[in-house]
Amino acid sequence: MMKKPHVPIIAIEEHYYDAELVKTFQGPEAAKGGPIDERLYDYGALRLKEMDEAGIDIQVLSHGAPATQKLSADVAAKVASGVNDRLAAIVKANPKRFAGFCALPTAVPEAAADELERCVKQLGMKGAMIHGTANGEFLDKQKYWPIFARAEELDVPIYLHPALPDPRVTEIYLADYIKDFPLVARPAWGFTVETATMAIRLVLSGLFEKHPKLKLILGHFGETLPFLLWRIDSALKRPGGKQVAFRDIFSKNFYLTTSGFFSNPALLCCVMEMGVDHILFAVDWPFVMDNKPGVAWMENVPLSDEDKAKILSGNAKKLLRM
Repeated sequence: MMKKPHVPIIAIEEHYYDAELVKTFQGPEAAKGGPIDERLYDYGALRLKEMDEAGIDIQVLSHGAPATQKLSADVAAKVASGVNDRLAAIVKANPKRFAGFCALPTAVPEAAADELERCVKQLGMKGAMIHGTANGEFLDKQKYWPIFARAEELDVPIYLHPALPDPRVTEIYLADYIKDFPLVARPAWGFTVETATMAIRLVLSGLFEKHPKLKLILGHFGETLPFLLWRIDSALKRPGGKQVAFRDIFSKNFYLTTSGFFSNPALLCCVMEMGVDHILFAVDWPFVMDNKPGVAWMENVPLSDEDKAKILSGNAKKLLRM
């Protein structure tokens, strides 16, 4: 367990499954059973036991991908509302150990904005998590901007989490290797490409010029973008195109988590580009099925105790008002 610095540990990308929502999943996203699913459906004894064994004090719960991002417009709002009510009940049953990010019915953006407000103001949620594209559409389209406008108004973050890439992308880029390396389309590369592209498109769209106080979170140390910030920014400033302060926007409006990525070089790159105040601890449980390596890694990262304390819980307390 963590000994130094002596601070609470808040893990902010920790997943669960809602049985009613999972019934809507199809194909490769359908629940498959096994030890990961066992943990996704556990909101009590097993989850708490494994948190305690690692020294994690609080999990911020969020639904696993694709959550509500593939629901049709005629049912999305009703289904999302039920999902969020049930998550609120889980948190209410153990408020000292759990908080929540709500799911949003992105197929109906105005309803999604209203649901975000309901979840924050009435259910005490800390923000929202959106998984990948909304029925195949990236969220930079202006029809989705009401969601971001409401998040800015409420001063809560939206966590951009991966989902499976568009099947056409998977077929062209990765199909030759999926049989032998099935996770190449998921955390090994496909998730990164999908989510980094989403983040880049949001910056290029002009969203942050309209909503300069919007706060977005990326897991997995920013899906490679901190390493690429200088090059992306430099390339976009070359003559012949529209100008955007990409590096400034990204380092100001985005926050990163350690979810599923316990690497000192990656951490130090992110600290140097973003500043330690924009980095938060997460495990990605139970897709990373053992909490302990992430906590043990944080004990020995080459940062001061003050900076470790910020990552382990201080930044989460500030960003999520916990």
